[in-house]
Amino acid sequence: MADLSGEVVEGCRLPVLRRNQDNENEWPLAEILSVKEIPGRKLYYVHYIDFNKRLDEWVTPDRLDLKKLQFPKKEAKTPTKNGLPGSRPSSPERDVRKSLDLNVQSASAPSRGKTLPTPKRKAEPVSLATQVTAATPVPSLPSSTETSQASVFPAIRDSFVIKSRDEHEQLTTNGTPRRLIPSQPGRKRKNCGGTDEMVKVFQNNSPRCSTIYLLPGEDSQDSSDGIPSAPRMTGSLVSDRSHDDIITRMKNIDCIELGRHRLKPWYFSPYPQELTTLPILYLCEFCLKYLKSLKCLQRHLTKCNLRHPPGNEIYRKGTISFFEIDGRKNKTYSQNLCLLAKCFLDHKTLYYDTDPFLFYVMTEYDLKGFHIVGYFSKEKESTEDYNVACILTLPPYQRRGYGKLLIEFSYELSKVEGRTGTPEKPLSDLGLLSYRSYWSQTILEILMDLKSENGERPQITINEISEITSVKKEDVISTLQYLNLINYYKGQYILTLAEEIVEGHERAMQKRHLRIDPKCLHFTPKDWSKRGKW
Repeated sequence: MADLSGEVVEGCRLPVLRRNQDNENEWPLAEILSVKEIPGRKLYYVHYIDFNKRLDEWVTPDRLDLKKLQFPKKEAKTPTKNGLPGSRPSSPERDVRKSLDLNVQSASAPSRGKTLPTPKRKAEPVSLATQVTAATPVPSLPSSTETSQASVFPAIRDSFVIKSRDEHEQLTTNGTPRRLIPSQPGRKRKNCGGTDEMVKVFQNNSPRCSTIYLLPGEDSQDSSDGIPSAPRMTGSLVSDRSHDDIITRMKNIDCIELGRHRLKPWYFSPYPQELTTLPILYLCEFCLKYLKSLKCLQRHLTKCNLRHPPGNEIYRKGTISFFEIDGRKNKTYSQNLCLLAKCFLDHKTLYYDTDPFLFYVMTEYDLKGFHIVGYFSKEKESTEDYNVACILTLPPYQRRGYGKLLIEFSYELSKVEGRTGTPEKPLSDLGLLSYRSYWSQTILEILMDLKSENGERPQITINEISEITSVKKEDVISTLQYLNLINYYKGQYILTLAEEIVEGHERAMQKRHLRIDPKCLHFTPKDWSKRGKW
């Protein structure tokens, strides 16, 4: 076995022993990303195929099933997009990325031999919002990327299509029209009269339910006319996968000590190289400065006067506070916050230029000060109506309702600004779960509070739901589809609230103790289009 283990090199695949959530042994297929030797033995850094990268780890040779060892395939050198030869072994992520790039190029290639200049910014994955085509007024089902991720209500989701009420509306992504997806055969529906149709919303004949009419509204401010906008001057935090390499695929920090918590990072973060060899990286929990030893941290704490994040406290209720931090005025803190957040966010990239961003840090107060719980960032000027660029709840505070509190606060700011918003895509798996749950609970809360007038069933439009919640119209539609609430009945669209959905919503709301109180928010939006305010 010792001889075989000597043949294990980077790029090999083989089953590796690990413990699952039920503390049972399993042997998933894994890829060897790196090999290192320490006195007396070798260690292998493995990535479990089809598992999240946060589960990657260093393993010892006794956890490898060498009988099923698969050596990397030798590929002929293939030209890259720069015309230079490349011989790096392929991986599943790179194969998927190549196929996506080929699809985008083939779809957008001109019919003649001329080449057109392409923007430097990579084409982003299709967002989670419902797509609406211009030719066929039928919003498509959620994309395969979305359906492959964990769902909030997996038991009640079915495949179906609803028709659009705005036949000439065409959604765009980052200023460019989205790729249109043709309707699938066998899913045809009757057209109910275009924009003048009335969409009814019924609920099951249950004594606990009422019936609602859903009326089509006029085009909201969220809809786009399909005209490409000018190149954006601000920054996006969407990760560009073209620069992935072995170094960034591996965790480089073993442990972080932040206040009274020790955190195990999930992903790579570009901390200085000399700090990556330390067993523990120490952070000041108030200014987030990184230090190499406990003695350095203690010496720093005697000089650090901060007991809360820099910036303005714009919300306080009980022990929960929110601080607004300008990425230009507090650049060092913002960069340190991004470095910490990158340890737990894989779908976002890190910007050293934090000027275009605002950071909203949620803290919990005790006698020692304001301790960071989580944060979200947003662009000062967003051409795509993004109200969140990155959002993170630190691991010690997860599964305690703080994630939904951050999301609710972001939409509360959008309400004060008088606009609708949506998070920047793609969302991580945990981010998708949180947003899906928040959208579902928020929309169901509105639908269940509707009251009938004059004995008639209550009526509401998609635009009205969007204006009440500040959730973008496309996210409202996709959530209704996701919950399988929209159906077609006697020439009209209806919403059917099944009793199990109502009961599930009531149970979820009973567990949701943390809520944002708008009366405790002291926030005045700024017009960031005027450069003088930067």
